[in-house]
Amino acid sequence: MAQVLRPLSELFSSELYPQILVGLSEPDDGAVCRVDENRAIISTADFFPPVVDDPYDFGAIAAANALSDVYAMGGRPLMAINLVAYPDDLDKAILAEILRGGAEKVREAGAVIAGGHSISDAEPKYGLSVTGEVDPGQIIQKSGARPGDQLILSKALGTGVITTALKRGIAEQAQVDAAVQSMSRLSGEAAILAQTHQVSAMTDITGFGLLGHGLEMARLSQVDFELDFARIRFLPGTEHFARQGVFPGGMDRNLEYFAQWVDEASPLPAYARGLLYDPQTSGGLLMSVASDKADDLLTALVSKGEAAYLLGRVVAGSGRIVVNAAAE
Repeated sequence: MAQVLRPLSELFSSELYPQILVGLSEPDDGAVCRVDENRAIISTADFFPPVVDDPYDFGAIAAANALSDVYAMGGRPLMAINLVAYPDDLDKAILAEILRGGAEKVREAGAVIAGGHSISDAEPKYGLSVTGEVDPGQIIQKSGARPGDQLILSKALGTGVITTALKRGIAEQAQVDAAVQSMSRLSGEAAILAQTHQVSAMTDITGFGLLGHGLEMARLSQVDFELDFARIRFLPGTEHFARQGVFPGGMDRNLEYFAQWVDEASPLPAYARGLLYDPQTSGGLLMSVASDKADDLLTALVSKGEAAYLLGRVVAGSGRIVVNAAAE
């Protein structure tokens, strides 16, 4: 993808577009355009095929996933545009439920659906283009992590494994329900708390998995992350299925690419390694926060119902991740 996008950098130089605060140089979760001294607009988009069977749940999950990029920048969603691909021969009542799930999630976020675009396609796909706002002085980027910071993740991991188990017909309903609840949970409260506790850097965990998105933060911040496997929390059933090799195809792609920047303090079992590269959907916010603020932030997150936990720390370095193994 970097090779495809490289020619665009010659067309849109950051020097010629000073109002674009984020988006023309280093990658981040959304593009940010300054409107005036106190306001900036965040723009982002995301869509994908169904990850669960229930159309309403799929719509809600896809919407939460798209909205999370605005939250990851420390912003507030304002409006969204539906993005739809749908087969001509599939019951339109299913599409109506997908759109209802997305619309109700957008309304829950305090934003509004203000239009959309649809095309005919062999496989259903749904998502949103989201517009949000943020104070230009309060943008939270991936590049601000500092040595001495603590790392907090706001959700348990495992959505890629559980949705794969669902597709294979081996997941229990309670496991699916827990994954749906996690994926459809908005990160709005977590984003507000990140602002009030002066988080240094933040991103949301999605298709590149924990290590892929963690590496983006570490490399842009020019630091290293140390993660403790024993501290990482997983959704019910995740480790059970991982031991059976139940992973989506994206796990192998993530592993193949990102492993060159990952060190294991001692070798991880194959299932545990896979979990760290497991692609996530709406996987929560990874926050880097000063050590003296970490406990208060964690307490505040948990008090708001977030499944948040400390999972590591930031140390001096050049953009690598070290995983301390504690898995059998």
